[in-house]
Amino acid sequence: MDLPRPSSLFCSSRLVALRKESCFPCGRTFHNFQELCSQGTSCTSLTHRVNPLSRIKPCPGRVALCQNSDTPNPSQVHGRIKRWGCYGLAIMSSLEGCEMAELRFVALAANKRILCFQVLAYIDFLHGKWNFSEIRAIFSRRYLLQNVAIELFMANRTAVMFAFPDHVTVKKVINALPRVGVGIKYGLQNARRVSMASGKQLFKLSNMTQKWQKREISNFDYIMYLNTIAGRTYNDLNQYPVFPWVLVNYESDKLDLSSANSYRDLSKPIGALNETRKAYFEERYNSWEHDQIPPFHYGTHYSTSAFTLNWLLRVEPFTTMFLNLQGGKFDHPNRIFSSVSQAWKNCQRDTSDVKELIPEFFCLPEMFTNSNKYNLGKQEDGSVVNDVDLPPWAKTPEEFVRINKMALESEFVSCQIHNWIDLIFGYKQRGPEAVRATNMFYYLTYEGSVALETMTDPVMKEAIENQIRSFGQTPTQLLTEPHPPRSSVMHLSPMIFSRSSEDVCMIMKFLSNSPVTHVAANTHPSVPAPAVTSISCNHNYAINRWNNNYMPQQDSASFSSDKPEAAAQPNLPLHMDQLLVLNTGLQRRSLGDNFDQRLPVTHHSFATTADNRFLFACGFWDKSFRVYFLETSRIIQVVFGHFDVVTCLARSECNISQDCYVVTGSKDCTVMVWMFSAKSQAILGENNSIDAPTPRTVLTGHQSEITCVATIAELGLVVSGSKDGPSLVHSLTGDLLHSLEPPSTCVSPRLITISREAFVVMTYDRGNVCMFSINGKMLHFMEHKDNILSLILSRDGQYMIMGSNSGVVEVWRVNDFGHLYAFPPCDSSIRSLTLTHDLKFLVAGLSTGCLIVFNIDFNKWHHEFQERYT
Repeated sequence: MDLPRPSSLFCSSRLVALRKESCFPCGRTFHNFQELCSQGTSCTSLTHRVNPLSRIKPCPGRVALCQNSDTPNPSQVHGRIKRWGCYGLAIMSSLEGCEMAELRFVALAANKRILCFQVLAYIDFLHGKWNFSEIRAIFSRRYLLQNVAIELFMANRTAVMFAFPDHVTVKKVINALPRVGVGIKYGLQNARRVSMASGKQLFKLSNMTQKWQKREISNFDYIMYLNTIAGRTYNDLNQYPVFPWVLVNYESDKLDLSSANSYRDLSKPIGALNETRKAYFEERYNSWEHDQIPPFHYGTHYSTSAFTLNWLLRVEPFTTMFLNLQGGKFDHPNRIFSSVSQAWKNCQRDTSDVKELIPEFFCLPEMFTNSNKYNLGKQEDGSVVNDVDLPPWAKTPEEFVRINKMALESEFVSCQIHNWIDLIFGYKQRGPEAVRATNMFYYLTYEGSVALETMTDPVMKEAIENQIRSFGQTPTQLLTEPHPPRSSVMHLSPMIFSRSSEDVCMIMKFLSNSPVTHVAANTHPSVPAPAVTSISCNHNYAINRWNNNYMPQQDSASFSSDKPEAAAQPNLPLHMDQLLVLNTGLQRRSLGDNFDQRLPVTHHSFATTADNRFLFACGFWDKSFRVYFLETSRIIQVVFGHFDVVTCLARSECNISQDCYVVTGSKDCTVMVWMFSAKSQAILGENNSIDAPTPRTVLTGHQSEITCVATIAELGLVVSGSKDGPSLVHSLTGDLLHSLEPPSTCVSPRLITISREAFVVMTYDRGNVCMFSINGKMLHFMEHKDNILSLILSRDGQYMIMGSNSGVVEVWRVNDFGHLYAFPPCDSSIRSLTLTHDLKFLVAGLSTGCLIVFNIDFNKWHHEFQERYT
């Protein structure tokens, strides 16, 4: 599965309820596990006052362990008891409607009676344990500007950061961990030397810049990639990912994204946009006289932990972190982030404010809403600080985030963003070019400015650590020459969805006439045998070879049937399975007859792996789901776990020959999460055994049989719908996050799809369609005139394609459910849909046993058309 963008670290959106690391008992926040709180029992934080452990008493006849700053011997538990540490204890605490769970572990020495503090320093604040097989990527990281940390990314999209005493220990730890490199997303080898490579080396070796130049990835994804290899991480507030301000118009009722006047000049740092303020900073630099401190333009920074917490103070766990930073109280109301427009103005005129943005401005609308009803006080003019005031052109937080993201992906930003990259990550970050660009910061914000491990004066060392921790850290410099610009896009007509005779590319007809209920297009050129797999209601399937060299012609659509001469036709995108063409070995294309005949066969009954080698199927009367080897229809594995028939399943997104999650729903009202190992070619059990497959977690909360499921590992989410409702959002680790509440007319969910942009689209009976945020808010509702039988989203999540009972395939814009285009009607209902890897072809399965290939190209339309938002 793909590595997350830095959520998850790499998540395009963040769940509101997140785990936190904090000192116990004082609640002070840490992001390395070696650091221990020095405040001891003198702290008076809210966390300390409401701590439930303070009420725990020792049990007679049992050994109780305590950690008490007043007690030199930890084994002396009687007398002055300030804190009890209990192995495996789960703590539940709450803050004004925000429920959070924390796990604490205490390590014991061999005699089971004395705390092993050397071990405790590393594991005291961990949230769990992970098998080595779950590690997907390992990055070297900095902590306090020193190369003494690593960050591990797990299969379930969690990320853990560890800080060690020195770089030698980091090397030893990486050499003891699996050879996974930094994952497969960046086109780099899975080697330990890659995990130890510097940011400059990763940038030079990776193919991500070429992908971005060719517009294969978005600006958002590319900036997240640069942040990641430059050491920015969600696990350290002092090194939070950095994103640019891209707009300058936060006052108008209408925003014209086609006007250059709406955009910021990305060739200048924030501090140099205002010429008057720029002159002030340059005068400071030129007049600086100090023997030990080099000159600088800015005494503050564009990214600090305080700035990040101020942006996110309305959502947990950042609210608690903010309170810890401010001594248990919110900051003065005038300093709290309360208006986007005012925040932009402050960045233009305040000499102590040069901050840039964070990723959440482009993906987390919840950060602008005070949904927990915190009392944030009143400003000097008497106005109450509550929700963030949005620009007039954005009526809702969701609309603001969507438009801000559209601006980031616009052609104006695409043509300029390399200049901003030079300032933050490139050759204008330091040195003479930085001076000329008015981009020099205080010297202690730069990597290599100080070697803490060699300092012997503890007072000076602590002072420098506090300076680094409090006043920002500049990302690792990735390149010392200008960053290449993005390739320009062709100028095409925005009417890409205008009707033409080329809508239908070809039609393929199977002799069985059985409805094609599932189609999966695994057509990437790197797949050994690119193909479109189709599965019919009679449980027969076909592996239809895909031609990546196909170029659309000007003539009419082609027609193919399962006759021998059809395979010889040139220039077809799709060639029928040869076993069906030759009418031989048909038993190799049958899934058997062990299915429960009472269950309808739907798109959610099957899933294939990305390499077209394996098929997951459910609906068997024996309450199992099965893994097939597609080439021969041989059953690889029969997996039991549910107490009733498995009604639906789905797999997570993954790359070729990569592990993935398989999620199953059943009539027993439960959803189970399983791990499929590409190496073992089976569903795994405990200790990665294939002999007794067991679910990684069981998701509960439904009261009736499960009708549909979907999962996205990049966001770490599972969404499931049941016959009589509700629809639930769980994490892959088993936490119930939200219930999706549709209008009363929507009863039974039929289809679910999840976007990488962090929203869920669901269809219900009678043609109703709803869109929700991953945090449970319903964003749009539509009553379609027809019954929807198939639903997919484009890769970027901007377009929705639906197939109806009347045989019409329609394209809709997701952000407002605007209808864009309808393909010519087919002669029967559309049972299944899939898109090819390049998003240029749409394959539809019909009730008459046909496959239809439509011409469609989102790439051209997405990069060419700019709208006016009101």
